[in-house]
Amino acid sequence: MPENQFFQSAISVNCVVFGFDGKDLKLLLIERELEPYEGYLSLPGGLVYPREDLHAAASKVLHSITGMNHVYRAQLKAFAATDRHPFGRVITVAYLCLLRYLKADLSESTFAKSTKWYDVANLPPLVFDHDKIMKVGVQRLRENIRSRPMAFELLNEKFTLPELQLLYEKILDKDLDKRNFRRKINYMDFLEDTNEIQKHKMYRPAKLYSFNRERYEDAVSKGYVFSL
Repeated sequence: MPENQFFQSAISVNCVVFGFDGKDLKLLLIERELEPYEGYLSLPGGLVYPREDLHAAASKVLHSITGMNHVYRAQLKAFAATDRHPFGRVITVAYLCLLRYLKADLSESTFAKSTKWYDVANLPPLVFDHDKIMKVGVQRLRENIRSRPMAFELLNEKFTLPELQLLYEKILDKDLDKRNFRRKINYMDFLEDTNEIQKHKMYRPAKLYSFNRERYEDAVSKGYVFSL
């Protein structure tokens, strides 16, 4: 077989972007600007240029749809089915991305007609194999949320313990025992009481906490293993 037959494929990146609005776990979807499937919903993504790094390509996509330069991302896996794209062989590398809901600026994008948040529990159908990619992203988030401090990428800089527990419940899709959850929280020296309270007209005031990343990394260097 001629060697040039091995150079007929394209590579793309797709970003499975999660957010938390204080009530529900959200997924960021775009209305496609270009064919195929113009006007249909998909995960954010784009082709990788010949001399472009994968991480750089993912960062470009994320900045275009959110206006943010620093978004948590971790590579999920490659999806390489030969029939996943109607125009030819396109191998995509998917990224799990987490960001603070309120910080994303969805007003403009060169990758999409529009960009919107959708409830993970009630998602519309997606084009290509993006439903499959999304499910892998949700599963990876569920697998890692208990053993890594990923939740703090989704919460505001200051948050309440009820908000933290609700986020875990939404990701894991189950209720958690409040007493056991708080007991584990008490062992985390890197969660700091800000000495501030969150006031609601209809609710009892709740303490606000923050995540001290430097203190967490110091604890890890001394053998600490995150578990929640």
